[in-house]
Amino acid sequence: MARDHCTPDFDPDCGDAPLTSARQDIVIGRWQGLRDLLRVTGPDWVSRGHRVRTLAQYCADRSAVESWLAAEPDSADALVLRAATETTRAFNLAIAAGRGVPIDRRRIDTAVLACLRAAEAYAGDPTPWISLISVARLYPSGVRRQELARWWDELHRRDPYSVEGHLQVLHYYSARWHGSHSLMYDFARDAAGVAPPGCALPVLLQYARVEEYRHTLDAARDRSTLTGLGQHWDHAGAVGDVRRTWQRWFQGRGGHSVAPAELRDLHYLTHAACLAGLADIAAELLRASGRRATRTPWSYTGDPVRQLTKWRRELLPGP
Repeated sequence: MARDHCTPDFDPDCGDAPLTSARQDIVIGRWQGLRDLLRVTGPDWVSRGHRVRTLAQYCADRSAVESWLAAEPDSADALVLRAATETTRAFNLAIAAGRGVPIDRRRIDTAVLACLRAAEAYAGDPTPWISLISVARLYPSGVRRQELARWWDELHRRDPYSVEGHLQVLHYYSARWHGSHSLMYDFARDAAGVAPPGCALPVLLQYARVEEYRHTLDAARDRSTLTGLGQHWDHAGAVGDVRRTWQRWFQGRGGHSVAPAELRDLHYLTHAACLAGLADIAAELLRASGRRATRTPWSYTGDPVRQLTKWRRELLPGP
């Protein structure tokens, strides 16, 4: 019983059963399930974005989206999924090449053109603009400031409180890519400052702290020299950020039911609360997610299963 209670469930679809069904269609070579899923999702941009990004991960090494476009070449949904899929393929190539090794610029251009075509086909959808800002990171020197600003304006006009859209800009502005820690944190704080109660944008501060941690580890040749990293999660500023995010987002949203598209955001805040020593907040967040879990950000600080099992046993005693 204790194992069932404490062991996390890393469902790649975060509990989204219709998404699971559509993803299984990809495995058997059918594209009709993708069409039906995105059609019923409609303009629920948060769920749509989550579903498109997840499907793109599975379409990247298969031909499902190409088969769909061959059958329905003018399908706006198919074009949006293809844009996300080409973006995923470009990132997969970059990961395979290794950090700092540029990939063929034509692959990035292919993804950019797919995003622009999808944006034209589905004019109200913010999802292609999120993909576009994401793939812009892969250009060795980024993109011109005016171009990034134009893409951001297009996204913001369609979905001003898009967590995923803001997150892609945050990554772009990070020291790992084309900015700095200070620029990244400034962007996160500005976004959090204008977020209405119940909006998840304040969790960008927790994403930024994880990004800084990863960059510091990657940049260090000898981890024994990282004397200040021990206080990375629990210094006064980090603790205050967790409290404010919890109050403004989680308490402000009303009710504790967590949608599949919110699960990753919730686990970034849960991870931060645990490492900040905020037991009461962490316990509430762990109860809200149940056993549903995402591997990130836990995988950046150790084994995800061991960490989540440990915290659940300590903070949520009982069957």
